[in-house]
Amino acid sequence: MAGNDFSLPEFLGTAIDAAKEAGEIIRKGFYETKNVEHKGQVDLVTETDKACEDLVFNHLKEHYPSHKFIGEETTAAHGETELTDEPTWIVDPLDGTTNFVHGFPFVCVSIGLTIGKVPMVGVVYNPIMDELFTGVRGKGAFLNGNPIKVSSKDELVKALLATEAGIKRDKATIDATTNRINSLLFKVRSIRMSGSCAMNLCGIACGRLDLAYELGYGGPWDVAAGIVIVEEAGGVIFDPSGKDFDITVTRIAASNPLLKDAFVDALKQAE
Repeated sequence: MAGNDFSLPEFLGTAIDAAKEAGEIIRKGFYETKNVEHKGQVDLVTETDKACEDLVFNHLKEHYPSHKFIGEETTAAHGETELTDEPTWIVDPLDGTTNFVHGFPFVCVSIGLTIGKVPMVGVVYNPIMDELFTGVRGKGAFLNGNPIKVSSKDELVKALLATEAGIKRDKATIDATTNRINSLLFKVRSIRMSGSCAMNLCGIACGRLDLAYELGYGGPWDVAAGIVIVEEAGGVIFDPSGKDFDITVTRIAASNPLLKDAFVDALKQAE
């Protein structure tokens, strides 16, 4: 059966090949004039997003025609596809589109495979910085082939936190977002907004970041790959409320295990 453990390394290899090919398109487009469209007030999409999704899906479908596929741009164009227990490739062809448009190098292609709704394989590739993050359930997490692990920080005051402003610009959302950040700034060392949810999760996995959360991100394509990579690096993924993470709900938090409880308390106090 396609979901057996022995197949996971093969799935990883196929995903890496697809990510590298998409990365070439991103790298080429990064230094060229972009044709930008708006999906919302500040939510952007480019020809590169669409070209990368087509390339990744075609590559994966060639190898696994019976698998399901969920992608950011196809979802935007055709509506949501329900996540089932079937092997499902969940793809963000260009996470960090706004960064891409501005020439800010935190951009990546994110390819995750879920089986039974559980992320099993994750590949996140930043072609501008040439960083390839990979994870396979039960097999560890790696950056450019070298094993990675989460940080060992055990105090919030020494922790570096990543979050994002999101794409909504109504006053209630902005006030809630800035009030939350204001509260957290008294408790952590500092805060970063990289502009890429997938890259933030990889930052947790390799110990560059200690804490991350995001509320109201685009969809499962932002996190499917990063979840495996974080967990295989020894990190924890959870709902910012402290409850179990649900991939169908756009709320995520990640940290090393030592900081989770204090982080959840700080997030509750920030609400």
